[in-house]
Amino acid sequence: MFKRKKLIAVLCIIAISVGSLTVFISRQYVLPILMYHSVSASVPQGNRIIVSVDTFQRQMKFLKEHNYNVLTLEAAGDLIKNKKKIPARSIVLTLDDGYKDNYIYALPVLKKYNFPATIFIVFSQVGMPGMLNWDEIKQMQDSGLITFGSHTINHPFLEFVKTDEELIREIGDSKNLMENNLNKVVNTFSYPMGRFSERARNLVIACGYKVGVVTNPGKKYPNDDVFALKRLRISENAKNLFVFWIESSGYYNFIREHRHK
Repeated sequence: MFKRKKLIAVLCIIAISVGSLTVFISRQYVLPILMYHSVSASVPQGNRIIVSVDTFQRQMKFLKEHNYNVLTLEAAGDLIKNKKKIPARSIVLTLDDGYKDNYIYALPVLKKYNFPATIFIVFSQVGMPGMLNWDEIKQMQDSGLITFGSHTINHPFLEFVKTDEELIREIGDSKNLMENNLNKVVNTFSYPMGRFSERARNLVIACGYKVGVVTNPGKKYPNDDVFALKRLRISENAKNLFVFWIESSGYYNFIREHRHK
């Protein structure tokens, strides 16, 4: 009888431990918002913002074959804001800066797999060499897969912008200028270099954006702030699909924030 009670006690302890671990792991989940920049035919050694066309194609194929649910950034923001359950295997695709290769290389792949994505453009750089022009931007918008967001007018470090007037121009005027060119409301904002301040965040809200994205504000910052959603930068290192799987799992943000502890 004693041995039986001891066995039951041990099994209960194991069950409680497993249950606690499961709860802990589930609480570390953050909807993966992938951040790309340039998708190019070649990648210079050590470059961290370019992925090759082949890598991008293989990553999107991986998402398709493993039944990932690719959400628009706005839809993701709505789920998080309203504390709704995020569907299993959900993921968001974003691209920063507005490189021309997004039109040449990324768009055909996104069309192939019918994946939506948000591209954040720097208004003053539209039409410059190597960057998207307005005709390309409108064609991408007309595809029904690409939504454009603001990445400011001049891409400054917003926390170092001194005057309110300049900050309003970068955040508010960029929204208005984009809307005039796109004939569509711009609801999303990407903080340049992924860096932000409370002052900039408050202005993003005041200007009428629905979602703002950053990179890594740190483990002390909440995961559910729709005006500073954390993203994961994807580099050519993720050509290894095991690495890509880890980064797109929803738990990599926890690993990233604690690996230097």
